[in-house]
Amino acid sequence: ELTIHDRTSASDVVERCKDAEVILTNKTPVTKDMINQLPSLKFISVLATGYNIVDVVAAREKNIAVSNVPGYGTASVVQLTFAMMLEHYNKVSLHNDAVRSGDWVNSKDFSFTKAPLHELQGKTIGIIGFGSIGRLVCDVATVFGMHTLAYSRTRTSQNRINFEWAELETLLSKSDVITIHCPLTDKTKGLINKSTLALMKKSAFLINTARGPIINENDLAEALNQEIIAGAAVDVLSQEPPLPENPLLTANNCIITPHIAWATVEARRRLMNASVENVRSFKEGKAVNVVN
Repeated sequence: ELTIHDRTSASDVVERCKDAEVILTNKTPVTKDMINQLPSLKFISVLATGYNIVDVVAAREKNIAVSNVPGYGTASVVQLTFAMMLEHYNKVSLHNDAVRSGDWVNSKDFSFTKAPLHELQGKTIGIIGFGSIGRLVCDVATVFGMHTLAYSRTRTSQNRINFEWAELETLLSKSDVITIHCPLTDKTKGLINKSTLALMKKSAFLINTARGPIINENDLAEALNQEIIAGAAVDVLSQEPPLPENPLLTANNCIITPHIAWATVEARRRLMNASVENVRSFKEGKAVNVVN
């Protein structure tokens, strides 16, 4: 028997799940207090790669397995990362808007630009976090002719051209593009802040498609408005949906998308298929993708 709720507030979780053996959730938290009130619960399937919404320690104490779906959105996240990068350097929206406003029709020349355009070739990209997404970003950057600096808590031998490992401070100070692909942990929360932003080039472009709290949003807005860095693009914020007063909503040169990096049709299909397999495997006594 399957019961579906489009949205569930925290206050409704226990009542709605009181008889459930399996919970499937994405953004609805499952806390220790909730787990302790759900005696029938045996398995939690997180419909995402990140699983910080579930108290996995409390689940383990109750012998409740928690599974996630790793890797389903890798290609999609990488694609948005480069869409943001290319928007910054090619100003596609700016020129499309100009054409639709009549600027080309009224131009005396065959071509015009509204802002300087730049190539990716020859630029240095700094990748923070070098899991499957970070590695694929590196692959694509190499095709564009970029040099890669990578920072990760673990370092392995990499048979790559134009690649080197770097300490965070070095990466921040030498990169033209800095893109974040690490998980949100106690160590990465607020990783990008006033001090680390001050290390970046004045021409640097910062991208975050990972988790919102990795960036101190007030500090980033200040850095953008004071032209400490040239621009930023974020697909994630510290609170989603954001509050109207979020400083990035009015910051200069800041591209914001509503957490869509994961949301291609292809990625969502992989997510659903993998989630079905997670539940099936659990029911057969051989749970897969267990994170606790």
